[in-house]
Amino acid sequence: MQQPTIIQGGMGVGVSGWPLARAVARAGGLGVVSGTALDTVLARRLQDGDRDGAVRWALEHFPDRAVAGRVRERYFRPGGRAPGQPYLPIPKLLLHQSRAGQELAAVGNFAEVWLAKEGHQGPVGVNYLEKVQMATPAAALGAVLAGVDYVLMGAGVPREIPRLLDDLAAGRTGGVSVDVHGSEQPHRVEVDPGDLLGVPVPDLRRPRFLAIISSAVLASYLARDEATRPDGFVLEGALAGGHNAPPRGKLVLDEDNQPEYGLRDEIDISKVAAMGLPFWLAGAYGTPARVAEALAAGAAGVQVGTLFALSEDSGLSRDLLAGLRGEVAKGTLTVRTDPQASSTGFPFKVAQIAGTLSDLEVYEGRARLCDLSYLRTPYVDGNGNIGYRCPSEPQHMYVRKGGAIEDTIGRRCLCNALTANVGLGQTRRDGYAEPALVTLGADLQGARTLTTRHPDGWTATDVVAWLMGS
Repeated sequence: MQQPTIIQGGMGVGVSGWPLARAVARAGGLGVVSGTALDTVLARRLQDGDRDGAVRWALEHFPDRAVAGRVRERYFRPGGRAPGQPYLPIPKLLLHQSRAGQELAAVGNFAEVWLAKEGHQGPVGVNYLEKVQMATPAAALGAVLAGVDYVLMGAGVPREIPRLLDDLAAGRTGGVSVDVHGSEQPHRVEVDPGDLLGVPVPDLRRPRFLAIISSAVLASYLARDEATRPDGFVLEGALAGGHNAPPRGKLVLDEDNQPEYGLRDEIDISKVAAMGLPFWLAGAYGTPARVAEALAAGAAGVQVGTLFALSEDSGLSRDLLAGLRGEVAKGTLTVRTDPQASSTGFPFKVAQIAGTLSDLEVYEGRARLCDLSYLRTPYVDGNGNIGYRCPSEPQHMYVRKGGAIEDTIGRRCLCNALTANVGLGQTRRDGYAEPALVTLGADLQGARTLTTRHPDGWTATDVVAWLMGS
């Protein structure tokens, strides 16, 4: 398989959906679907009536029709939900997962990847977050069943993913370790393809794995052992959207309460190149000149997010998309690196948009709760039992579970906000609609140029062509 020059970032929840990934793959890049919360995405699309029939079409091709049928029967609502009706809850992530939860995760990931790959021969990848450990095995199984070509993972140290993909592609039980605060015992979450599927496991192909990292030291650590060695790296700098690696050394904040990055945070590209694995550069590489610069430095290409997030093929709601592009055109859009927004503790890029959770008044007006729970983490309580907590949940609950009150300050509920970005936000029984929170990269130069070239909007195909100099 030829290495792609352009990798489209796997962004948010549903921003990098199957229409965007398919468009990029057909244009000659690596189209990437976001693998975050695809169980929720699938369940909510079905509850909204699956108006174009795409989800049900994908379910028709899942290897086990009985599993797909149970998911459809549980969540599909012909004609969609009644106005103001909340979405149904789905099984939460646990160390000991229910069959229904793993089935929904596998089917959700299968459907997104299968739709992205339909009708062309271009490569398609899926992006996962290492911090969401308990979701990974069942989600990856669904993607592998759909024939995904690449798996990408950041927001942590993805040392167990090569082995997981080996096992799943061979039809064996695969799993990953889960960090449990206060526990001295190892913990794992696993999925058994032969048990989850009620049919024989089909012949599967192992996808390539790209680790998204921010230092040559981490690249060296992963590359030195065959068990942890990826098939390549995405080297992501501090200007990239989404989660960023924390600055090395003591955290220092500037006058705008943003982390300060210095020379220690710059990636030594030459050291990574010397390892002999292909790599791509990410974070402010969204112009043709920067693509050429990356190639000249020995990179296979670049990963770009913001230009695709603002394209017509993006999963962002049309109102958000129009507002963002309007502010880019006027030169008024700003993106902050917020050290507190994410429950992961990683800095998180936040586009400053009125009416979203970047607005202090909107943030303070939202009642804290944790119902989707992708970013909650397990811990051992005083009685030796496993519990779960999230710094974005009600503060008294987090402290009661042994968490520190200072960890809750400024935390946004990314799970609910990111689903709201793509029109799948929860409506509460009291009528409250979850607000959005948009993440973009800090460098908007490419977006401003495309706004000038395409004042009425651009497509993913336009982005790939422009970056490749066509």
